[in-house]
Order: sequence, then structure tokens, then C-alpha cells
Amino acid sequence: MEILHVADAVARDKHIDREVVISAMEEAIQKAGRTKYGYDQDIRATIDRKTGAISMKRYRTVVETIENEGAELTLAQAKRIKPDVVVGEQLIDDLPAIDFGRIAAQTAKQVIIQKVRDAEREQQYEEFKDRVGDIISGVVKRVEYGNVTIDLGKGEAVLRRDECIPREHFKPNDRVRCHIYDVRKEIRGPQVFLSRTHPGFMAALFKQEVPEIYDGVIEIKAVARDPGSRAKIAVYTRDSSIDPVGACVGMRGSRVQAVVGELQGEKIDIVPWSPDIATFIVNALAPAEVAKVVLDEEEGRIDVVVPDEQLSLAIGRRGQNVRLASMLTGLDIDILTEAEESERRAEETKTRTALFMQALDVDDVIAHLLVAEGFKKVEELAEASGNELESIEGFDQDVAAELQNRAKTWLETRAKEFAEKQKSLGIQDDLIGFEGMDFDTIVKLAENGVKSKNDLADLAGDELVEILGAEKMNEAAANRLIMAARAGWFAPEAPAGEEEAA
Repeated sequence: MEILHVADAVARDKHIDREVVISAMEEAIQKAGRTKYGYDQDIRATIDRKTGAISMKRYRTVVETIENEGAELTLAQAKRIKPDVVVGEQLIDDLPAIDFGRIAAQTAKQVIIQKVRDAEREQQYEEFKDRVGDIISGVVKRVEYGNVTIDLGKGEAVLRRDECIPREHFKPNDRVRCHIYDVRKEIRGPQVFLSRTHPGFMAALFKQEVPEIYDGVIEIKAVARDPGSRAKIAVYTRDSSIDPVGACVGMRGSRVQAVVGELQGEKIDIVPWSPDIATFIVNALAPAEVAKVVLDEEEGRIDVVVPDEQLSLAIGRRGQNVRLASMLTGLDIDILTEAEESERRAEETKTRTALFMQALDVDDVIAHLLVAEGFKKVEELAEASGNELESIEGFDQDVAAELQNRAKTWLETRAKEFAEKQKSLGIQDDLIGFEGMDFDTIVKLAENGVKSKNDLADLAGDELVEILGAEKMNEAAANRLIMAARAGWFAPEAPAGEEEAA
């Protein structure tokens, strides 16, 4: 029974199944048996699960032609042992118990250790693979170059230096709470990766501290963190009788202070989430007051206008407030003062007015009217319905028709000019059909050697800005355009058969 007691002890100590330990012992015994009787022998060992008795048997298969003498017999040889034997049958011989020599015992020990370690690793992976996103508590085992190894009881986990809150230091035997953000199988075993800077850590802490979040009455929509300094969290509830912000703050701030204490004094702004993006942006920029939010869907830009005295508060120290608001909303936000916004709008109006005056050969009054009605391009005017133009004050049916005719004539002239430019500059069709490229942009690129989509994809963002000018395109927009051009580089290749069929 002693061997079963050992198996039980190992299984309890390593938190693995008893059957795994006994199977490892069986494999070790049969490996030792092959060492004694020959490696080509098919030797199998079994341990009785009730008595602990060890039995070893040799299996030999009856074949017509022998390929492995240790594990096979011819029909003639087999009939000497069992007269009624047939080809394909297995003969089983009982082997005497063997005395483990020093080398055999060492081999058996290594097999058992390896098997138990493999089972322990598999158990650890199964234990933690479904717990990604949870908070877990552990004890610091060791600290190496800022990387912390944490004992979780049923395994170890790694808290890397860049996942620790700044100015946070750990010593062996410190108890620490962390967020499990990844569990992976690696060559040296499963690795559980922890974080204290992940946005999910703060969300999970609020879930523990605020019963309404745990019950699903209040929903955490987004989290943005500057670890150790400041954070913003957006909360929402469908129940109009509950104040989501107040519930998260708690009585005299008790709930939010519990989270702040765990995050080493990180200041937390709790803001109400709204399905209306403009309202959400205003909330996200709190405590700054916002005068106006301008959404430019075509340009993919959001301008937030604030009073002059609120500018520094809206931007925050080293841009922290607007950066967190941008992370929270998932949008690029530009902060402008009222004077800057007015100047920008005046410049845009001036540019568009000049375009309509030149293209349509009209005076500045008519051009101003078109801009005031929201027309930005000549193409929009050409495609507009007659009723839309006639509804403008001072425009009748004849004026509307004349403006549309002039717009279409101007576009046709531009198309002819562009066709000539395309031929003379060698502009490729894929660049012409590329989204976000107008006539002037394509010509300017071609004049600077960018004549195809691949040429555009080869550029860096600053190079594109330098060619087109900062007033035409900023670096963020340039990078988006270049990445869109590179999208074809990463498309999966079609199988050879499909290519031939095509």
C-alpha cells in the first residue's frame, strides 16, 4: 500500500489528480523494465488501484513477417506457446518484479517528476484560463529587476515592471491584488500575466465595491487611465431612479475612496455615459466647461470649443485631461478657444466662398449664401435637388438651374484637365479611385513622384504632410490615409487553384 500512500501525498501536495500520479509511476516502471529487458520490448506495467500491487507484462504480436524481434513472433514460434494462435493475436507473458538499480531508479524518478510537473502545469492552465479579467490576490515570492513573481496558491503569476503603478514597490511576502489580463501556454509552462495598470483592474475594483455594478443595474461603458495619476470612468444605467455617478461615489465618497486607496491615490473622475456623442464628450472633459462641440464626420474630426479661461483646465496638465477624454470616448478631440474656432470657421468660409466664386463665376453674396446653407464642394451643388436650391432665400427656379448647369460645366472641364494630367504625369487608376483623394491632391502627389497606391503606401506620414502642406492635411490624417493604402499588402493570398481559375 506504500506506493498508493506516496501517490496520494503527491496528488494532495501538487493539487493534481491521483490518477495522473499513478499513471506517471506506471510509465516510470515500464521504462525501467525496458531498460532491463530491452528497449524494443513492448512492456507494460500496471499498479492495482486498491492494493498497490505492481504487475509487469510483455506483449508480443503474432505476424507473418517479423520486423521487430522484441515485440513480434512468427506464427510457427507462437504455436509452440499456444497451439490455436492466429496471426494478429497478442501473447502476454508475466514478468517477474525487478529490483531497481541506481540508474533505473533515477530514470524512474525523472519520469515521475516530469509527468507530475506537466500535470501541474496543465492543471494551472485549466485553473486560470477562464479567469481572465478577474481580480486575484497573491503573495510576492520574489522581485527581479522590477518584475514581480506572485504566488497564487495554485501556481505562480508574473507582474511585469511596466504593469506596476509608478512609484509602487513590492517586497517578498507582501500581499497584492492584481488583474489577470492574459493566460498563455508557453514552452516553460503556462504563464499567468497580471496587471495593476490595466483599465480592467479599475473596472473590476468598482464591480467589487459597488453592488449596483455587480448586479448589472449600472454598467461600466469605458475606462481610461493614466496609472498612478488620474483616471476617468464612464457609467450608465437604464433605471432613471438611480444616479450612476452617486452610486459609484458612495456615502461620503466611501466606495470611490476604497478604489483610490488600492490604486495608490489615483484621482478618479466618474462621468455619466450618454449615447449622444456630443453630450458624452462634454461629460468626459469635466471638470472643464464646454461651450460647443463641432462634429465633422467627413473629416473625422471633433472640435471642442471652450471659453478662453477654461482652456488650460480642458487640456489639463501635460494634456492629461483631453488625452483621457479621448481614450474614454475613442475619438480624436481638438480643443479650441472661442476665438480660435471663430478664426478657423472664418478661414473655411473664405476658402469655400472663393471656390464657388471661381467655379460658378458668381459674386460673393451668392457664394456666401451657398456656404451658409452648408455646401462645401461644387460636387454637392451639382448633385443637389432643385427644391433644395430653390428653398434658399433669393433663389428661384431659374437661378437654381443656372447654378447647377455652371457647376456641372466646371466639373466637366476639371475632368478633362485631369484626364490630360493623368496621361502626362502617368497617374495610375488605383490612385484615382482611392477614397479620400481629390483632383488637386492627386495632381500634387503625382508631381512629387507619387503616381500609384503603392507609391502612397511607401510614404511616411511626415513625408505626406510635407508634400501636401500642413494646412491641407495633418499627420494623423496622413497616417490614416497611408495605412488604408497599405491594407492591400496584408490581404490573404488566394490558393493556387483559385488564381488559375481567375
